[in-house]
Amino acid sequence: MSVRWLQALVLVSCVACAGGAPKNPRSALDQYAEALEQGRVKDAYALLSREAKRSIPYAAFERMVRDNPSEIKALAEALARPSSPPLVTAMVMAPNGETLLLVYEDGAWKIDGSAVDLYSQATPEAAVVAFIRAYENKRYDVLMRFVPESAKHGDAKGPPLDVKRLQSAWQGEQKDEMDRLTQALRAALPTAKFELIGNRATMAYGAGGTVEFLREDGVWKIEDFR
Repeated sequence: MSVRWLQALVLVSCVACAGGAPKNPRSALDQYAEALEQGRVKDAYALLSREAKRSIPYAAFERMVRDNPSEIKALAEALARPSSPPLVTAMVMAPNGETLLLVYEDGAWKIDGSAVDLYSQATPEAAVVAFIRAYENKRYDVLMRFVPESAKHGDAKGPPLDVKRLQSAWQGEQKDEMDRLTQALRAALPTAKFELIGNRATMAYGAGGTVEFLREDGVWKIEDFR
């Protein structure tokens, strides 16, 4: 079973099903795992999000469950005992395109730390938001935080990089390119998918573009735009 299909199988949402509407993420996972384990394909499919249903019609979902019994059983068992409580988040976009992350904690919505730490590099997503903000505010000192150490000291791709050199390039011959890039990144953020593998991550944007991230000293940096 491909990774794409496996991901579709675990996109659940709090919608009505045979056992009643889930009251929280834990309940949704329990009902979904139970439906898969018991072979109640329609009940499991009813718990998929609208996005998941658009990407995979019921007939294809039913076929996946039927053709991959051992994988489905393993998935159901894994969902039934997650390693940590589900984290519920919401992304709000302001008229100017700025995004704000909210986290559901103790029965109430709370503002995420990204609203305080304007240039957070705690996650790849936070790093993208901070990178865009720093560029638009012309904070080249902050932008240097996103540069991997190898690029600061020079590597095969170019000479050592410092604030002056970065500012000269991005306010000069590369300005139009950077303006388009940051606009494309901002447009992609609301639906962006981040793929993490160890200390590296990627994010797709625009028409085939990719951001490559590297985690150094506990913070996420931007290694390349492709």
